[in-house]
Amino acid sequence: MSLDRKIAYIDLSTGDIQTKAIPLEVRRKFLGGRGLDAYLLYNHTTQGCDPIGPDNALMVSGGFLCATCASATSRTHVMAKSPLTGLLGSANMGGFFSPEMAWAGFHHLVIKGKAEHPVYIYIHNGEIEIRDARDLWGLSVTEAQWAIRDKLGDQEVKSMVCGPAGENLVRYANVMTGIKNAGGRTGMGCVMGSKNLKAVAVRGTMDIPIAHPKEALEFNKRFIDQIVSAKVNQTQGTLGTPFIWGATNSWGGIRTRNFQYNQCEYADDIEPERLDEIATETMGPYHMTGCFGCQVHCRAQYKIPDGPYAGRYDEGPEYTSQGAFCGETDTPRATTLLTANHLVDQYGVDNLEIGSLISWAMELYELGIITSKDTDGVDLRFGNDEAVIEMIDRICQRKGWLADALADGGVAASKKIGKDSFSYLIQVKGMSNLHSDERATPALALNIATSSRGSDHLRSRPAIDLYHLPEPVMRRIYSSPVPYDGPLSSEHTEYIGKAWQVFWHENCYMAVDCLGICKYHTTFLGATLPNFEDWAKVIYYNTGLEFTPQEIWGVAERCNNLERLFNLREGLTKDDPEKGDVLNHRYHDEPARRGALDVIGRVIEKDKFIKMRSELYEHKGWNEDGLPTPETLKRLGIDAEPSHLV
Repeated sequence: MSLDRKIAYIDLSTGDIQTKAIPLEVRRKFLGGRGLDAYLLYNHTTQGCDPIGPDNALMVSGGFLCATCASATSRTHVMAKSPLTGLLGSANMGGFFSPEMAWAGFHHLVIKGKAEHPVYIYIHNGEIEIRDARDLWGLSVTEAQWAIRDKLGDQEVKSMVCGPAGENLVRYANVMTGIKNAGGRTGMGCVMGSKNLKAVAVRGTMDIPIAHPKEALEFNKRFIDQIVSAKVNQTQGTLGTPFIWGATNSWGGIRTRNFQYNQCEYADDIEPERLDEIATETMGPYHMTGCFGCQVHCRAQYKIPDGPYAGRYDEGPEYTSQGAFCGETDTPRATTLLTANHLVDQYGVDNLEIGSLISWAMELYELGIITSKDTDGVDLRFGNDEAVIEMIDRICQRKGWLADALADGGVAASKKIGKDSFSYLIQVKGMSNLHSDERATPALALNIATSSRGSDHLRSRPAIDLYHLPEPVMRRIYSSPVPYDGPLSSEHTEYIGKAWQVFWHENCYMAVDCLGICKYHTTFLGATLPNFEDWAKVIYYNTGLEFTPQEIWGVAERCNNLERLFNLREGLTKDDPEKGDVLNHRYHDEPARRGALDVIGRVIEKDKFIKMRSELYEHKGWNEDGLPTPETLKRLGIDAEPSHLV
């Protein structure tokens, strides 16, 4: 069963490979996936290690339920110290890699060292080899995966690769699998590149016995019915995540021209219905696809309709690409969106980070802080589609002074540019924000300010706060699996009760990341979707392990606190503008200028934000400085870390 999946320790410097079983004690404390990776990161790295040095440990994992009868358990998690932020590096992606790795016998890899030349790791039914990859170096994301399949003579091999951006040590390079499944954010592809590791390839045919197969299948059928009946998932299965764009932009929640506006005008060409039309025209009527074990099928397939890349195939684009390459840069054209989405997929680079940094550079250019001399002649004005495409190429190739600076991330680039450029950089803990504007949503602002890996919409975002749910419905969600009788408000512009919502969602999302379940199959965008009570049953039917919903909550709390301990060890302090739980001053000082009546004029009131942050710390069992108290660490059983259990 999944309890038999092992952990492998791979040293690329020496070639040494060791495999071990994962003790039941460790499973009960951390489950797997992101949670166990956090434990491994804290135990297998030392304070202050160089993120692109050989001592940085790269964790690759599948969630505890990957490859079982549980629905949508396809997620792969990758963790290391981040080359972008110097804090927690963490990325999560869908596709088919982690189930294949589980069938090959492994749930977790710990990769250290640096190979003398490019290599790839091949895992097959319990065996692990380090193989030469010099002929793969320089290949794009898809080229590398197809080449590995040809080399191994098996078209069913699944690979996780870094693209040219990772090889060039762009500090927010992704790990990628398939066409567009991206382990984005925090630069895990850069860590691969720094180790001369082009890919991890897996192929497995080993059985995973299910503890209670009849019950597992019956419960999963109910699970699936619940998921596919949700309106949000029915919409995603038709239009993909771009459906979020239309509602968010019309309301006034899309930051445009970096942070000057909060609504992208004249954007009909990138509305989801238009993208659906293009995908249907280029791919035919059945153009939606999905990940392993998923019934939603939220990912579109398309060919670029015109321009220099006309006819190139890709998948997506996601809501994040709409914001990164259209909203922030004020270039809302379909060809620009689809071309930019294709380029970041092939280079293997974070769309959120690169789009945000290009838009930041555009604002600096228009303010005169950088000039055409700095851009090597690129006319870096907002609205210039050609400049967006050109800068993606330049950054991923580190071509030119500005592109090379931007490839190191916003904080590092601001130090090179100077001239108050940092004040225009929309980031938290060194990671650029999603293209959303949270000035009208204090809960979402608190989420991005306090997320463990930097500005983040997938760590603790209470997106259902925008649904104006009746108070009894909110009470039912937020009082389970642990009681909560404090204040709640269904008004998204309120501050009251929002700290608990962020805390609840933080534990919810950590739990699904430990199990390997997609967030679209939980209380992320759908208020009626599965959560802690359902996961206790799914774990038991598939593995035989008994957890109460409260125990799963405890696992999530424990793992979130380990991530905090890592960040504190690496220099986080709560009010540090580069490494703290704070927002860019523009959230507090510049009112929103466009959108609906409940948006225009909004700012995040700083005194209320600080109070809300303190409430969140209290819920977490942290002191006023954001440090977990000794009592909290003891309660969670992590007061003796690092413990080196695995």
